[in-house]
Amino acid sequence: MQIIWPLFAMVMLTIIIIFRLGVKRYTAVRNQRVNPKFYRLYRGYEEPDDLVATSRHVINLFETPVLFYVAGILIYVTDQVTWPLVLLAWGYVLMRYAHTVIHLTSNKLLIRFRLFLVSLLFLAVIWSVFAAQLLLG
Repeated sequence: MQIIWPLFAMVMLTIIIIFRLGVKRYTAVRNQRVNPKFYRLYRGYEEPDDLVATSRHVINLFETPVLFYVAGILIYVTDQVTWPLVLLAWGYVLMRYAHTVIHLTSNKLLIRFRLFLVSLLFLAVIWSVFAAQLLLG
């Protein structure tokens, strides 16, 4: 059951960032920073950089995290939950939260890239440990 909590934390991060994007878009339209017609087809007008970054980050949260969700669910349903996997899952989540903070604040590319790589390493290790546990029975 402990593997579910890191999954929940990732879902909450995703919901928070989607909500943040909605608020930022609404505010940008209200303050006339964005023409509301832009949101009909997402073209024909420009969107400010901060909105582009937040929008891109929402897309990021539906890329490699999907592999994390699948791993967590499979680990749970195959009864392979171990403390190392739970700790690795929390490590992945911590890196994704840190990545979010950097991407949506300073957006320092080198730091952001390193955090992404570390999160990807956590994900690869999660899948490797899970596979090894299945193979070794």
